Amino acid sequence: MTDTLFNSAFGQIELNRLPKRPRELLRAWDAADEYILNTLKDESYSVINPVICNDQFGALSVALHKFRPVNWSDSLVAHKATQENLRENDFKQSDVSYLESIFVPKQPVNLVLIKVPKTLALFEDQLIRLKPLLTTESCMLVAGMARSMPAAVWKILERIIGPTKTSRAVKKAKLIHVTVDTNLKRPKNPYPVSWKLEGTDYSLINHANVFSREKLDIGSRFLLQNLPETEGSGDIIDLGCGNGVLGLMAASQNNQAVLHFVDESYMAVESARINFQQLNAEPDSASFHVSDGLTGFDDDSSDLILCNPPFHQQQAVGDSIAISMFRDSARVLKSGGELWVIGNRHLAYHKKLQNWFDAVELVASNKKFVILKACKT
Repeated sequence: MTDTLFNSAFGQIELNRLPKRPRELLRAWDAADEYILNTLKDESYSVINPVICNDQFGALSVALHKFRPVNWSDSLVAHKATQENLRENDFKQSDVSYLESIFVPKQPVNLVLIKVPKTLALFEDQLIRLKPLLTTESCMLVAGMARSMPAAVWKILERIIGPTKTSRAVKKAKLIHVTVDTNLKRPKNPYPVSWKLEGTDYSLINHANVFSREKLDIGSRFLLQNLPETEGSGDIIDLGCGNGVLGLMAASQNNQAVLHFVDESYMAVESARINFQQLNAEPDSASFHVSDGLTGFDDDSSDLILCNPPFHQQQAVGDSIAISMFRDSARVLKSGGELWVIGNRHLAYHKKLQNWFDAVELVASNKKFVILKACKT
């Protein structure tokens, strides 16, 4: 079993990852979390109401709960993990407040703690939106594991916020002290971006943390070339919807269907919501859910689920999210319903789907991807 007891500089706490797995191999914190907390303690920072960015499972928010932090994240799962870990330690839920990535703090910020996200576009977007809330008295600490901190991190910080000073690496983690330069002109935010969807009249809006935000990814392109034909009324779910391109095209082919766009990313669901408006469809023809999988969907309620599942959770590569999606889909699909999945060949999704579906069929394949249809009978 993986260690779940985090001995932080602010006390010992129990921490678990989400989704929970019986034989979890990864911890819910890393050396960068430890580095930030040790620095706050050793250098006697004023820690009241810090804004904590990209706290994946709540290691920083839970450790600093008594200082009433604001947990600012693009991930509903990160927010849920923080809430569950507060509960696990018998801390008050009200100790931590939560801010969705599509919003910004309303008041000036004295202390910002940032874990460098996998997507540097999100990092840039966060800094640009934080800049007006910082003063010369504000403090910013940025940390991450060395492997996930390219030179661009320093360049972005110095272009938007101000001078940086890097502490020595500890356990392969790096920590950057950033001085706020209020004389630096705040750059125009390039996000969200927009691009034309090839072969259509649609332009897709993509917020900073949306997968393949600047062009159609090759997996979705292949699935769109083999999209199942539907007709008549029915419920279709775009699971892990990203910018909603799969659901958008399914709806454009069948205007009688009801579409449901689901993702755990606030930016993804907001992008899908904006993109769907191009259809000028009836308001009740689509719903949008920031959700941990299909939580909240009734059993036996859907006819078709389209899914291009992620195979990583931040820097960690694995199939736990995809497996959770497959399990949820089997529960939510009606008898005779179908789950269409695209994945890299090496992921061997066909074997995993057989655990929950009566029949798994290869629809199409190329050198890189396979499209699978899993049926519930």
